[in-house]
Amino acid sequence: MADLFANEPGQASQPDAPPANAPLADRLRPRALDEVVGQDHLTGPDGAIGRMVAAGKLASMILWGPPGTGKTTIARLLAAAVGMRFVAISAVFSGVADLKKVFAEAKEHTRIGARTLLFVDEIHRFNRAQQDGFLPFVEDGTVVLVGATTENPSFELNAALLSRAQVLILNRLDAKALCQLLDRAEALIERALPLTPEARDALVATADGDGRFLLNQAETLFSIDIAEPLDPAGLSALLHRRVAVYDKDREGHYNLISALHKAIRGSDPQAALYYLARMLVAGEEPLYLLRRLVRTASEDIGLADPQALVQCLAAKDAYDFLGSPEGELALVQACLYLATAPKSNAIYAAQKSAWRSARDTGSLMPPKNILNAPTRLMKQVGYGKGYQYDHDAPEGFSGDNYWPEEMEPQTFYEPVDRGFEKRIAERIAFWEERRAEIRK
Repeated sequence: MADLFANEPGQASQPDAPPANAPLADRLRPRALDEVVGQDHLTGPDGAIGRMVAAGKLASMILWGPPGTGKTTIARLLAAAVGMRFVAISAVFSGVADLKKVFAEAKEHTRIGARTLLFVDEIHRFNRAQQDGFLPFVEDGTVVLVGATTENPSFELNAALLSRAQVLILNRLDAKALCQLLDRAEALIERALPLTPEARDALVATADGDGRFLLNQAETLFSIDIAEPLDPAGLSALLHRRVAVYDKDREGHYNLISALHKAIRGSDPQAALYYLARMLVAGEEPLYLLRRLVRTASEDIGLADPQALVQCLAAKDAYDFLGSPEGELALVQACLYLATAPKSNAIYAAQKSAWRSARDTGSLMPPKNILNAPTRLMKQVGYGKGYQYDHDAPEGFSGDNYWPEEMEPQTFYEPVDRGFEKRIAERIAFWEERRAEIRK
């Protein structure tokens, strides 16, 4: 299952030119590293790849980036630039037998002085055992491994493999890089795209950073007989927008939910609504988002606005009642309420502090005066003795001690001077003052 591109040992070679009927994206594939767009931080003279090529020596690497950013192209050009034999496999279609064959052939070529660059597309799809199979051949120099992945290597690749390869991050192609691709396409086809300037900008936006998708869209436009340049509305009617990259169980999911949570915490309702929309439009389960909103209500707002939690639970009930899409409006209401509410993490901090103290103090007994005494024996040993019923005390406050005798009173919850917690802080200060007076 190996796709081979080979050149003579020690002799740099360029990849073969694609045939005239090849897809536009293949015909425009760069023939040298300096033609790669949008990745100058890697391929430029000061970039990691640029420095390796200048030195004529490659290290194993993992190319991590979104689809359509040039990972396969860079791997091919790397092999050509330093005169290495190029072998490409896909983790989707290859198994252990294919890997054994590739490694055996690489060893044979090493004996005649030909080093092999092994490009593994979608390397994250190999399981842990298969990934371990690369280690001896990378360590002894049989192959220089160049893996490509759209997933976070920290989560998807073995630590042992990562320790032997440099992770290089490819950028999502920005508008400037995508426009360069369109310019090259028009130069190759020798005519302009049938688009108004506004529609051209819209075409770039619909690509969502994916150069391959953009060129495929451009090829469709070139193949259709269009009498007058299309405006954005006409373009939208003719072509589909690229579906946003979003895997519910992978990094894109965690990145967006983190952004939503932090936008709410940072009191930016517009950004919070944007990330909520991103996830819902991509197909995220609304109940998952509601669970995170409920958590945010307690973690980042708490008693600064006790209604925050109520709003989130009401949104959950509304969504259960209405379903999608009508019920999604309740999520928007809850999200905006949280983002515009006064913020406090005092409850979150209090929980961590109290839990830590509970672990540290073990099984200390509460003071006997606040223990129930349902039996005569318990009364005889002092359970409940001297308990002061607060409702019978002046101002409904006895000022009694509720802490274990072996433990000094602690302060876990410290309300902030914002929202409803400002009033809570005043109450606590009043009770502390009264408690001090009673104990004099």
